[in-house]
Amino acid sequence: MAGDTTADAILRDILLRVKTIAVVGASDKATRPSYGVFAFLLAQGYHVVGVNPGLAGKSVHGTVFFKTLTDVPEPIDMVDIFRNSAAAGAVADEALALSPKPNVIWMQIGVRDDAAAKRARALGVDVVMDRCPKIEYQRLRLRRQ
Repeated sequence: MAGDTTADAILRDILLRVKTIAVVGASDKATRPSYGVFAFLLAQGYHVVGVNPGLAGKSVHGTVFFKTLTDVPEPIDMVDIFRNSAAAGAVADEALALSPKPNVIWMQIGVRDDAAAKRARALGVDVVMDRCPKIEYQRLRLRRQ
């Protein structure tokens, strides 16, 4: 998909239309990529919630973390998966069981689960794999209104 102009249009559309993002596997450690991506997305005006069982109830970047996606008390537009590929399918399935379902499941750099992507797409959910929303946002020179 890299270099595909259609793919860039899809990424642009996703990053401009989503409002609430759940970062699964977000960290409270400043040295972790998920910590920086979380802060970046907040700075761009997204409503971002962290999902990490070890940090549930703790505030990071001024945002209270939740144990699971099902504990998030509001609709989620996009689930950003900061877990390894082996765990991505279970996270995607948890996201797909939400009501309402998120519009997008995004798997971070190095994370792929083609079977989970197929299940999500069959339900009308957009899927991005092996990419980072922060990197794509910057590469596409996006600005949210």
